[in-house]
Amino acid sequence: MKTEKIILGIDPGTTIMGFGLIKVQDKKMEFLQLNELLLTKYDDHYVKLKLIFERTLSLIDAYHPDEIAIEAPFFGKNVQSMLKLGRAQGVAMAAGLSREVPVTEYSPKKIKMAITGNGNASKEQVAKMLQSLLKLKSLPKNLDSTDGLAAAVCHHYNSGKKVQSKNYSGWAAFVKQNPKKIK
Repeated sequence: MKTEKIILGIDPGTTIMGFGLIKVQDKKMEFLQLNELLLTKYDDHYVKLKLIFERTLSLIDAYHPDEIAIEAPFFGKNVQSMLKLGRAQGVAMAAGLSREVPVTEYSPKKIKMAITGNGNASKEQVAKMLQSLLKLKSLPKNLDSTDGLAAAVCHHYNSGKKVQSKNYSGWAAFVKQNPKKIK
């Protein structure tokens, strides 16, 4: 039985996509990488989606994660922002599913709760807790990458538990679990 796994955590966004990778061996977490994809210089939304897809694939091909944890978009008042965020999440999920890497999504509250014990914690509180947990020397200027890392850590903490998150092991599983969304 494999006792080591790599988890890719993604905080999807059309301005900044944050991501973090951890390795878990015998239930111990080890920090691998933390970074972001800056998309502010691109005006075309479709180019941004293409870049998110390509970066996600390149991370999968470089690190061979066993699982992907992705932050689900939160419900805001701006419908256009929600639509764009949902598309960003969708292309990141599609990249993982195309490589047959299981994807699990978590709400921002669930991630914050797993990391800090407080579902209303700030980005800064989450980042500081991750810095302590994973012994990070410093934190990035933008905290989108720590949000991606937080998704990976949340997934590790929830491994083996029944969660209210959505799991997809491939396209067939996605279609089966979302029959009304697929037409």
